[in-house]
Amino acid sequence: MVRKLKHHEQKLLRKVDLITYKSDGPSHRAADVRRRYHLTEPLDYDKYNGLAGKLRKLAHMLSNLDPSDPYRKEQESILLEKLWQMGIVKQSREQGAGLSAVEKDVTVSAFCRRRLGIIMVRSGMLEHVRTAHKFIEQGHVRVGTDVVTDPAFLVSRGMEDFITWVDGSKVQRQVLQYRDKLDDFDLL
Repeated sequence: MVRKLKHHEQKLLRKVDLITYKSDGPSHRAADVRRRYHLTEPLDYDKYNGLAGKLRKLAHMLSNLDPSDPYRKEQESILLEKLWQMGIVKQSREQGAGLSAVEKDVTVSAFCRRRLGIIMVRSGMLEHVRTAHKFIEQGHVRVGTDVVTDPAFLVSRGMEDFITWVDGSKVQRQVLQYRDKLDDFDLL
């Protein structure tokens, strides 16, 4: 049986927060990113944050090497090229980016901007991220030849142009009907 708290116990407990800890730090940014990019999986933010931290740490370790070292130049260009192909940084090595771009531009939001639902909204296929995630989970979207059912699928720069509706999808039929481009022969 639970007893009722006395007045002085209630006053003490009012000042103590047993849910959040000081070591957690302010998580306003995490909540904003989760809301803006519709991160439904609770650990997605933490995974992206860990990945961004490791990439920043790698860039910092490379920047500690001698700038004229051929190993540093090779690894720096490989890292920047991969991140550019993924769409995480805005410029590749050839376009003038350096390791400072990795430390500045590699964030959780940069990874979230490459998620399939966000790319679909930016390209104009849909208006809302929540709707995009619903259609992705239902299997209405394909990237290249593969049907994607995971909203956390990261789309590289090369695959952006190959995002389409699955053949025979009711959503594709509705879009074509709305645009007056519906051809019954194509939908067979």
